[in-house]
Amino acid sequence: MARPTVKAVLLSPQRPLGDKPLLVAGPSLGTSTLLWAQAGALLGDDVDVVAWDLPGHGISPAAAEPFTVADLADAVVELVDSIAPGARFHYAGVSLGGATGLQLGIKHGHRLKSLSVQCAGAKLGTPEGWLERAETVRTQGTPVMIQGSAQRWFAPGFMEHQPELSSRLLHSLRDADRFSYAFCCEALAGFDVRDQLGSISVPTQALAGALDNVAPPSMAAEIVEGITSGGGTANAATLEGVAHLAPFEAPGHVAELLRSLITWTESTGAGK
Repeated sequence: MARPTVKAVLLSPQRPLGDKPLLVAGPSLGTSTLLWAQAGALLGDDVDVVAWDLPGHGISPAAAEPFTVADLADAVVELVDSIAPGARFHYAGVSLGGATGLQLGIKHGHRLKSLSVQCAGAKLGTPEGWLERAETVRTQGTPVMIQGSAQRWFAPGFMEHQPELSSRLLHSLRDADRFSYAFCCEALAGFDVRDQLGSISVPTQALAGALDNVAPPSMAAEIVEGITSGGGTANAATLEGVAHLAPFEAPGHVAELLRSLITWTESTGAGK
């Protein structure tokens, strides 16, 4: 397997990197860096925020062959090394981006300062479900996913209150490369790190949406239990009124929780 390539967008003001903490933000399947635009802007005065796109989504090139979630974690480290060689960084990711974060914690923990796993689990869905979705999208294209994704992504009423914003994010799904999307589904089909959580030693927060049917609060609790059982530091928080895309639905709340984690980690040196 060739490692996929991911590209990123700077969401904080343009300035020399290194003076402020670096936060790398990861996406949910079918979304783009737009997912993080609001939360990134709220953090941008205090933190350098770089958000990356999945293969074939947003500005990242399409994938030519299958990859694993661990390969995505490697690609994120490669991305960071292209902008800040060897730098240690804070990481936050949603759903597949959160799964990538867990792999970063397991495989590249020495590069992380803190980890925020949002609307994700150590295992998501079933292999059969993901493989079926991969096949559907490969043959019919990503627009076939729009209706179901809209129902999973957003809490009831969100699309009515934020029609333009939610429509723009659904356009990211429509415009995603169908083959890369399918490869992402296959990566999730093979993803299960429940027995490796105890190896994560970096300070971790697991955020869940109270209305998330994909990765309910019980999955955040499972992550915390797995990490703390291995001696690591982790806590969970449930966001009321939020479904599957926490930083998009509740950017202020997520920015506040991330700021607390980053500030605490930087001031105590807990992530060293």
